[in-house]
This record gives sequence, C-alpha cells and structure tokens, in this order.
Amino acid sequence: MNHRKVRDVMSDAVVRIQAGTPFKEIAHLLLEYDITAVPVVDTEDRPVGVVSEADLLHKMWGRQDGDTGDRTPASRPAKAWAVDAAGLMTSPALCAQEDWSVVDAARVMAQHGVKRLLVVGADGRLTGVVSRSDLLRVFVRKDQAIRTEIVEDVLVRSLGESPSAVDVTVSHGFVVLTGRLSSGAAPAKLVELCRDVDGVVEVEFRPVPDGNDGAPDSF
Repeated sequence: MNHRKVRDVMSDAVVRIQAGTPFKEIAHLLLEYDITAVPVVDTEDRPVGVVSEADLLHKMWGRQDGDTGDRTPASRPAKAWAVDAAGLMTSPALCAQEDWSVVDAARVMAQHGVKRLLVVGADGRLTGVVSRSDLLRVFVRKDQAIRTEIVEDVLVRSLGESPSAVDVTVSHGFVVLTGRLSSGAAPAKLVELCRDVDGVVEVEFRPVPDGNDGAPDSF
C-alpha cells in the first residue's frame, strides 16, 4: 500500500539555531514558541544536533552537593558547564527523509525511544519536524477514504478482484469484509493488505456461506 509520506504530516515551520547560539537565547526560544526542543543546524541548514529542555536543565540539577565550581568530572556533568548550543546539543541529530512513509518514521521513533524526528530533503537540509502526534493523524482518516482505498487499491489493483466481490464496511477504522474471493487469493492475504492501509484499526473477514461453512472466519 502507498502509505502517507512524512512530508504529508510533518510541520515545516521549524525554529532552528546554530552551534554558537547562547544558552539564554535558547531558553527564550523554547518558552516563546512553546516547544520542548530545537534543532541545531550548520551554515548550510543541515542538522547537526538537537537541544532539549532536559539539556538546559543540566545547569540546575547538574550541580552536586559540595560543588565548589571547579570544572572537574566529579563536580558536574559536561552539559552543566555549557554556555551555547554546541555544548548543550545531543549529536548527531536523528533525522527522517521527507519521502519516508509514516510507518518508517514510527519504527525509527520506537527503536530510538524518541518523540520526534528532524526531517531533511534529498540535499540533507532541514525541511521540517515530525512528531508522534503528527503520525497519529493517519488514524483520524475518514472511514470513506479508508473504504475507497481498500476497494480500489487492495481489491482491484492488488488482488484483481471485482470491486463488488467483497462488501467493505468501515466504522471508526474497523473494517468488515463480507464476501468470497474469486481470484484464488487467501482471505488472510486480503486481511493483511487491509491492515496495511493507513487509518485501519482492525479487520475482520466474513466469508459468504456456500452451504458447507459454519461460523464466519476471523483473521
């Protein structure tokens, strides 16, 4: 299936800073724009890192009991000494490509345990930011749009079935398929393809009894 792309759901209004941006200016930007992190870019607008609220807070909780202010490994973590983005940022920046699918982006977020990814174009320049909430937009697709994609892309294009071979109903992302496949495709394959459609929550296949069937099958 043709999943929605990162470029379709990302935010392209991105506040950005450079390595030399001072500590207090970063704090002002986070508060002014009500954001929790800001990307750091080089002179060609390519991401080199990210500064988050947590990075700034090292300045507070990084001080240890008995800290004399001497810059020693035993006194404070390195970020507690930072005065600009170069010292505060987490690097390298974790990025997604504009043409990644939302599934690709969700997988990388889960693997790395992050809430957002910077988005870059083919030239490596920053074009946006995609967050978990952006990815969740696929689950608010209208049921009619989901049904149309299942009929046109799954039944007709992928399986070569008639659009009327299987009755497709969608309610709140729950898909019910009722009918019988004539192409020889396994019902499990149909269900698998439907589950791969953006916005689908669950799928149930109910074959039409031919006199020998018992209860409807579910997959």
